[in-house]
Amino acid sequence: MKFLEKLDFSKDDIAEIVDNTPEKLLDIIKSQKKLVSENISYLRDLGVTNYQAIFIKYYDIFLMDNSNFKDIFMKYEKDDLIEKLKKNINIVEFL
Repeated sequence: MKFLEKLDFSKDDIAEIVDNTPEKLLDIIKSQKKLVSENISYLRDLGVTNYQAIFIKYYDIFLMDNSNFKDIFMKYEKDDLIEKLKKNINIVEFL
């Protein structure tokens, strides 16, 4: 999970992910680190400042194909989406 450090995840964030994610899914995340990194980078580049918290809670969506991942977020007005995600990351469930 070292690749997450390059995406500004703290050691505590990574420890939380490792402690709360089933081993099989951790293996998938590690094997798909390029895809996961692309999806995290997309959110970061979009301006979402709490992308780490979103990944910690909804790591499974980051395993989606990059174009499908982007499509989920592109349906919404950028600034409105960023503001809503700042206030409540749980809206990810409804996107």
